[in-house]
Amino acid sequence: MRVCVYSFHPLVLAELIRAIENVDPTPVSHKLDSSHVADPKSLIVPKASVYVVEANARTHAAKVIVGEILSRQIEARLIVVAEGFDDTAAFSLLRRGVKGLLSYAELSRHLASAVDVVAGGSFWVPRTLVSRFLDSELGGAQRPRRAFVAPPLSHREREVYELLLENLSNKEIAKRLNVSERTAKFHVSNVLGKFQVKRRSDLLLLSFSESRSA
Repeated sequence: MRVCVYSFHPLVLAELIRAIENVDPTPVSHKLDSSHVADPKSLIVPKASVYVVEANARTHAAKVIVGEILSRQIEARLIVVAEGFDDTAAFSLLRRGVKGLLSYAELSRHLASAVDVVAGGSFWVPRTLVSRFLDSELGGAQRPRRAFVAPPLSHREREVYELLLENLSNKEIAKRLNVSERTAKFHVSNVLGKFQVKRRSDLLLLSFSESRSA
């Protein structure tokens, strides 16, 4: 799995590489500067499994870099790192196709895991942010129920799947279906496994992505 890392600051670039130093082969790093924003075609974009882009306070610059990577590597999986993300910045990046959003505070503990998850086809986005993003994009309308072809599901799994699309917790699902939380957790795990995703936020974002492309 090849990982390519971009940052405007050399110290942050070094920290990003340190956080995923055990990735094989060794991650490729590129220091960004204003010329890459003024002329995106000058950006070096090697083929990689995951691209990590450090945004810092340069939201516009990050969007330009993300857009350029995706224009050249259509199937690229991107993680953007910043001090934090307000809804406006986060939603814009998700619309562009970013698969992971990570704060500086999470780097040392979670960047390696986020890279693995995103490389595997899933998302690394906080659940609460996913919920706000979907509410914003759908304008308060009901979330899509069958945005993509579902694998064979039992009647109970179908019920759980529908409730997952409402972004309910295991406890809320258990209450809605009048079952124990342990039973709800069991069915949730089975549903996610059948859709080949690891987290419920993946299911929500996949549903949204497919509904947009339909």
